[in-house]
Amino acid sequence: MSVRLYVGNLPTAFDAKELEALFANVGEGVRFKAVNDRCRGFGFANVDDAKLAEAVIEQLNGKEFGGNALRIEISERRDARSGGPGNDRRGPAAGNAVARKAVNKVVHADSVDSEAPDPRWAGELAKLKSLLANQTAAV
Repeated sequence: MSVRLYVGNLPTAFDAKELEALFANVGEGVRFKAVNDRCRGFGFANVDDAKLAEAVIEQLNGKEFGGNALRIEISERRDARSGGPGNDRRGPAAGNAVARKAVNKVVHADSVDSEAPDPRWAGELAKLKSLLANQTAAV
């Protein structure tokens, strides 16, 4: 099973061959891919097995490379970090976005019912009905 490692604190300009040679010193089976970001230097390494991943972390985490101390750790999947609704990095409103989209969901059917509203406008119709219900309740 392949393990994905986060490799951070890379210098803004570095030779990928030098970094690959550093990984090769630990063991064979490490593939690195840098993320092109002007502000931050980081990338991901795929390692063939868990024991090799642990060896890479143990030997290279904190090691100086290009003037920076490398930061190497096991990469977590994005959905594993979220921890549920409201704990999203985008803020508390991000958890409600799914519920809003579900209200406006358009369901298509093969048969057309002349009495049913046009499915393209179903979301807007639901909003209007809600507004009308709130107005009559307030009066």
